[in-house]
Amino acid sequence: MALLDLLLIVFYLLAMIGIGVYFSRKNKSSAQFTTASGAIPGWALGLSFYATFLSAITFLGDPGKSFGANWNPFVFSLSIPLAAIVATKWFVPFYRESGEISAYTHLEKRFGGWARTYAMLCFILTQLARMGTIFYGIALTLHALTGIDMRLIIIVAGLCIILYTVLGGMEAVIWTEVIQAILKTLGAGMILYLITLKTPISSILETGMREDKFSLGTFHLDFQTSSFWVILAYGFFINLTNFGIDQNYIQRYHTASNPRDAGMSIWLCVLYYVPVSFLFFFIGTALYAFYGENPALILELKQQVSIEKNIPLEALKASDYGDRVLPFFMKTQIPTGFLGLLVAALMSAGMSTMSSGMNSSATVFLKDIYLRYINPVADEKKQFRVLLFATACMGSLGIVFGISMIGVKSLLDVWWKLSGIFAGGMLGIFLLGLLAKKATNFEAKIAAFLGLVLIAFMSFKDSLPAYLQIPLEGKMTVVLGTLSIVGIGYFLSKIRSR
Repeated sequence: MALLDLLLIVFYLLAMIGIGVYFSRKNKSSAQFTTASGAIPGWALGLSFYATFLSAITFLGDPGKSFGANWNPFVFSLSIPLAAIVATKWFVPFYRESGEISAYTHLEKRFGGWARTYAMLCFILTQLARMGTIFYGIALTLHALTGIDMRLIIIVAGLCIILYTVLGGMEAVIWTEVIQAILKTLGAGMILYLITLKTPISSILETGMREDKFSLGTFHLDFQTSSFWVILAYGFFINLTNFGIDQNYIQRYHTASNPRDAGMSIWLCVLYYVPVSFLFFFIGTALYAFYGENPALILELKQQVSIEKNIPLEALKASDYGDRVLPFFMKTQIPTGFLGLLVAALMSAGMSTMSSGMNSSATVFLKDIYLRYINPVADEKKQFRVLLFATACMGSLGIVFGISMIGVKSLLDVWWKLSGIFAGGMLGIFLLGLLAKKATNFEAKIAAFLGLVLIAFMSFKDSLPAYLQIPLEGKMTVVLGTLSIVGIGYFLSKIRSR
């Protein structure tokens, strides 16, 4: 990597830290650290939500999937507007009226401490899985470009994120995300432009149509494979989890000055994310067309993957190296100067999601663990110190998880599996409390237990005997898990009330 590119990357990292330093002057209380004192305009909050959605998983995973297979995962993006309708009509008003910063306080009021503790633990585990996956994505790219050890990349990037998040709190998180949202959108456009200079759009479209690259999956009501309907259902329930019970989002509803801006920010996120997600999938197809016309240019990558994964070169599939195609293209085909900007864009895609994850996890630790079980009468000064400590700890654990991810086959597959496991129980308990007004603590416990048994059976079905395996695609875990908890709880409450 040229010196100019390295300088651009260093400048970007210093700029992010500089924003943290700037907002550190105002960041003196727990309210400022967690909600920016409710002073964020709606347009900035919308860009912040968008930046969180558009992570390194999107930056690398989406092109990797469309390169290695087709556009079936894009259906996930098409589900977001459906979840946004529910969120703006019920979720945002609910949390704004409650006044609770923690997404999980309501669950304790509704069903008892066990529900709050369970959802809180699922959230923290989800954040660790998300941060680990994103750290790995960043490291994968930078390693391909620079040869620097992936572990060192994860540690350095993680420390930078921890630093500006601790210094500036939620306000720094949101305003860095605004910058990062713009940067990574421009980065995606720049990548596609550079590809089309080498392979015309007409050739990309021709290749995509010929090899069925634009397929969204079968439209048959098939729930045993990754059909259109499976991904749509999965995406709808995952995004309901995001908007309805994920602390990342709930906390930021309170950063808006009024409920209208909070609701508007969700639709701005949808407006930004769906077309940009389309752009990333198109980039993957464009890369497939480019390397299809120039197979010699990708031979080096295929040889490297063949050795690493111990797969004969002739047996390699596009899916075996899909996640690594974009970094390889950046390394070999992007001119000096542009490369530094694109690496900064990629880093911004990961850093935006992780900084909000660290801040929200620290908030959960303060509200749901420290003030609930350790020191309920802690003064403001003590609470603020706990927030700083928890942010640093969560970031450090994210670094550890990122290192443990090294060597996974597909970023997107790993993230989807982990999120499906953790999300089902959280969303199910929340919706049960919201929809089944007569459901009590007793019914909720039984429903949650049976729902979690079902989630476990579906998540680890490959380890079970054939007669115990549920013949459904793995992404249906969150769908069935959620519906089973709500359905069982509602049914039991009806029986009791007779």
